[in-house]
Amino acid sequence: MAEEHATLSNLSTENRSFPPSDEFAAQANATADWYDRADADREVFWAEQAERLHWERKWERVLDWDAPFAKWFVGGRLNVAYNCVDRHVEAGYGEQVAFHWEGEPGDTRTITYADLQREVCKTTNALIELGVGEGDRVAIQLPMIPEAVFSMLACARLGAMHSVVFGGFSPGALKARIEDAEAKLLITSDGQYRRGKPAPMKANTDEATAETPTIEHVLVVKRTEIDVPWTDGRDIWWHEIVDKQSEEHTPEAFDAEQPLYILYTSGTTGKPKGILHTAGGYLTQCAYTHNVVFDHKPGESVYWCTADIGWVTGHSYIVYGPLANRATSVMYEGTPNTPHEGRHWEIIQKYGVSIYYTAPTLIRTFMKWGTDIPAKYDLSSLRVLGSVGEPINPEAWMWYRENIGGNNCPIVDTWWQTETGAIMISPLPGVTAAKPGSAMRPLPGISAEIVNDAGEPVGHGNGGYLVLDEPWPSMLRGIWGDEERYRETYWSRFAEQGYYFAGDGAKYDDDGAFWLLGRVDDVMNVSGHRISTTEVESALVSHPTVAEAAVVGASDATTGQGIVAFVIMRGNVAQDEAKGADAIKALRDHVSKEIGPIAKPRQIMVVDELPKTRSGKIMRRLLRDVAENREIGDVTTLADSSVMDMISAGLQDSSRSED
Repeated sequence: MAEEHATLSNLSTENRSFPPSDEFAAQANATADWYDRADADREVFWAEQAERLHWERKWERVLDWDAPFAKWFVGGRLNVAYNCVDRHVEAGYGEQVAFHWEGEPGDTRTITYADLQREVCKTTNALIELGVGEGDRVAIQLPMIPEAVFSMLACARLGAMHSVVFGGFSPGALKARIEDAEAKLLITSDGQYRRGKPAPMKANTDEATAETPTIEHVLVVKRTEIDVPWTDGRDIWWHEIVDKQSEEHTPEAFDAEQPLYILYTSGTTGKPKGILHTAGGYLTQCAYTHNVVFDHKPGESVYWCTADIGWVTGHSYIVYGPLANRATSVMYEGTPNTPHEGRHWEIIQKYGVSIYYTAPTLIRTFMKWGTDIPAKYDLSSLRVLGSVGEPINPEAWMWYRENIGGNNCPIVDTWWQTETGAIMISPLPGVTAAKPGSAMRPLPGISAEIVNDAGEPVGHGNGGYLVLDEPWPSMLRGIWGDEERYRETYWSRFAEQGYYFAGDGAKYDDDGAFWLLGRVDDVMNVSGHRISTTEVESALVSHPTVAEAAVVGASDATTGQGIVAFVIMRGNVAQDEAKGADAIKALRDHVSKEIGPIAKPRQIMVVDELPKTRSGKIMRRLLRDVAENREIGDVTTLADSSVMDMISAGLQDSSRSED
């Protein structure tokens, strides 16, 4: 294979660097020597992290590795829910707040660890009454309400697996997940609030469960008071069965490899993949990473992860990691612009949030809305800012630092996946001199490499495929019910080397820092150069008029692929002016200057919105359909399917830009 096809072209550079303040570094949970300690003996290091948990019986061996299958903390026994709740109450912290819950309409609940213990015990006892036991599967489709946390922890307490399904997913998506896991119970709600109005949920779940014979009961939380269809004998109101239960339940310890949950990744085609995580290794790495990446101080920090409970971020960094570390968390039910665009900053001000963990797509949305909105609120309580879900553009990183962090907060740009279970690559806030847009380096105890097509490590300044070359505690233990698919999906690409391949492209800069370049499917081949969509998007967002950009490669007779860009302008830019030939030329020239002439977009289109899934990921597949004048593919997973109609109509009106 020709050399230019073996690695990704590394064209853009970033020279800015922001070390932690001396004051922050002096009190940090992790120090620079952690890397050396972990490298000296990985198993001893991970044993130290596991010691932070309560084990009913200690492990005999840290790791059994029979690639691609791992067992961590072999022979150890623990209960995940006990570690997240009971042990804190027993240690005298029952009155500490576990969750400040903020409902979208403005209703609130303050849930202490003692409250949490009572609610989880009652929920556990209700599940037992409904016939749920060790090894059973429970499907959960709920809004961001406390009962979602109670349900997850009750399953963990019983040794049952939960399968949480995002509240915005269709009945078909829920049905497929119930069928694959053969769930016996579904927990849902009457409805959910979306942008100030109650929307039905139970009606959708009824459609999903019309033909799912394994479902014995549907447990329904009353959230919105809207009328719901009802099946006597199967459907039960949460308050009618949970409220009458005993507030006490003695948890049983389970093996470290006890399955904890299944979480389905939304593949674009075919059957969803049920990613399986187990108890001991997963909880160890969630607790460790939450402690060191966010520099969390129990009883002092107020922590807010803005993810939904339906995604892995909600599992690892709303429920399991924070609760294992005795965190006080904010949990918010609604959308960031209900009832106004300052809602997040209002919540930070109200609760004195010190750690804020959100997604780049939301940061770019805040950029689009304008700096004057966060400027109205007191954000001085913030100490650490985090980013998750996709690579963050350097300019969005800088905007976040300046306008939310007051140029004073370390930013932890985290790379990980549903499959990895917990954060893998990230700055340490008290140690790392962070570069805008870079995840920097693997955490202590984690090993990652960037390799070429042949599986050979690439040097500094080069790009390729991101692989993990050593097992890690929170790694997936397989795809539910499909061992062959597990091997094929994650281990076949570099089978000879024994590497886990995540599907992401990455590059090293000249200093050896990691830069994530998105899915390798999103790499464009322009005149023999493999260019990442992420780099071109970052160049566009670095222009002062651009808030967000999505870039795709479209077939081109001359260059193989041409670069087509879709951009959203910042709120203060006049749209008519932004769509003019001069403005488009200025953007194309800007990309050429930032990266090189090879990366200059063939075409740039100004749009009002981009097609995004409900988790905020841009659906570039649909944009490629538009760019190549194909029929638009399946739009059912989009948060707003009308966006594609607007983009298609706009493309008909716009003419191709020429030099």
